[in-house]
Amino acid sequence: MKIKTAEFVGSAFNESQYPKDKIPQIAIVGKSNVGKSTLINIVLGRKNLAKVSSTPGKTRGINFYLVNRAFYIVDLPGYGYAKVSKEMKKQWAYNIETFLNTSKNLKHALLLIDIRREPTEDDFMMVNWFSFKNLPFSVVLTKADKVNKSEANKAIENICRSFNISSDRVIVFSAVEKTGISEILRIFEEVIEK
Repeated sequence: MKIKTAEFVGSAFNESQYPKDKIPQIAIVGKSNVGKSTLINIVLGRKNLAKVSSTPGKTRGINFYLVNRAFYIVDLPGYGYAKVSKEMKKQWAYNIETFLNTSKNLKHALLLIDIRREPTEDDFMMVNWFSFKNLPFSVVLTKADKVNKSEANKAIENICRSFNISSDRVIVFSAVEKTGISEILRIFEEVIEK
């Protein structure tokens, strides 16, 4: 897939602000600081489309990016960040849950996990939710340039075992080495074709 156009459409803080069209959506979910904004910018070939912050927990609303006028990438707030108030965490959880439960156009999810870390309780909750809703998902192991080949292979095995999925649903991604981009673009293509 060639990315011809990519634009930020807006941030939603409640259901009334979601796009009203029937365009397919692909959600990007994961812990704060896992590299969601970086992945969006690299995969879409745009430098500053998604704001990259050195402070985790910056994405507060649900950000919608319209790609090729054919599908949305939906960037959900990062979860599991300790340095925000309980109220803020509750609000994020509510925003994520509301979107996942109400979107009629959600076709796929990319769950981002740092390749050097074990999946968290929140990651398992997301995978359980995807299974419950029959939502196809892929796991993207980010920051792959920080590990060697054998550590990467171990991480893939661990994810497959933990989530009971096959290795073809795991993508190893590095923004530095530009790996994993074509696999992610292939998922985008498959979602549109369906």
